[in-house]
Amino acid sequence: MSETILEVKNIRKSFGRVEVLKGIDFSLNRGEVLVIIGSSGSGKTTLLRCLNFLEEPNEGEIAVDGKTIYHAGNKMTEDEIRLNRLHFGLVFQSFNLFPQHTVLRNVTLAPELLALDELKAACKKDRTRSFKEEKKKICAEIEENARELIRTVGLADKMGNYPCQLSGGQCQRVAIARALAMSPDILCFDEPTSALDPELTGEVLRVIRELKNSDRTMIVVTHEMEFARGVGDRIIYMADGVIEEQGTPEEVFDHPKSPKTQAFLSKAIK
Repeated sequence: MSETILEVKNIRKSFGRVEVLKGIDFSLNRGEVLVIIGSSGSGKTTLLRCLNFLEEPNEGEIAVDGKTIYHAGNKMTEDEIRLNRLHFGLVFQSFNLFPQHTVLRNVTLAPELLALDELKAACKKDRTRSFKEEKKKICAEIEENARELIRTVGLADKMGNYPCQLSGGQCQRVAIARALAMSPDILCFDEPTSALDPELTGEVLRVIRELKNSDRTMIVVTHEMEFARGVGDRIIYMADGVIEEQGTPEEVFDHPKSPKTQAFLSKAIK
């Protein structure tokens, strides 16, 4: 029996008078790939940003592994928000790499900062522990893991390069490695190929397919319909801020029930 890792209930989000999300409900099983499709303005990116706590929903609940991490009306501290974000890794459309750092440093920076903050707190509580000695060991482990992740996305020969020396597809693969370095429960992709030239799209989609084969739990927002059909275990079609239809790739792509889904797919699949 599949284990539910994420539950989203009645998520609503407005910007001023414009209601972008109008009550979103879905669940996600561990190891499942959920693909979200829909026209621009349907609320797909806003939903991902709410899950990653880059936006705060006006209503609703989010639970990970049976624990409620967000309930509208309960004010969270910055520390709580930061901890909740660790459940999710987000790969942005535009990479958002640090231009002043090498590929390797882009991947090691965030996990190193988090680990050293935790180590400082632990050493304050236990004065017998040596921050300097443990820091060296922790940083070495983080770097080893980062090197392996960079190899996994096919960039072993680019570890010392800077983002300006990489193609768009290579930058996006670094962004994927960086997200994986934080060991998130759920990896989220927001239109991972939208900023790429067509010839570079394939290399990024190939990495995502390989992550699926390793049972990685993922939510992917994409406009690539063939890819959505091939990689998704379940498809959600969003329209006008609601989930218009959801099901298996076969159900949504081959036998859509909603006229809105039918109209969207007739234009999106050529």
